[in-house]
Amino acid sequence: MNVKKVGEKYHCNVCGNEVVVTKVGGGELVCCGKPMEKIEE
Repeated sequence: MNVKKVGEKYHCNVCGNEVVVTKVGGGELVCCGKPMEKIEE
């Protein structure tokens, strides 16, 4: 899933890392070799 806007939150299902987007670059966030999952709020 590509990052689309500032403030989106993503979670790694492998290690539990969470990130909040501060600058949109349009790429896909990857952690532990797998795409991160967007957290719906």
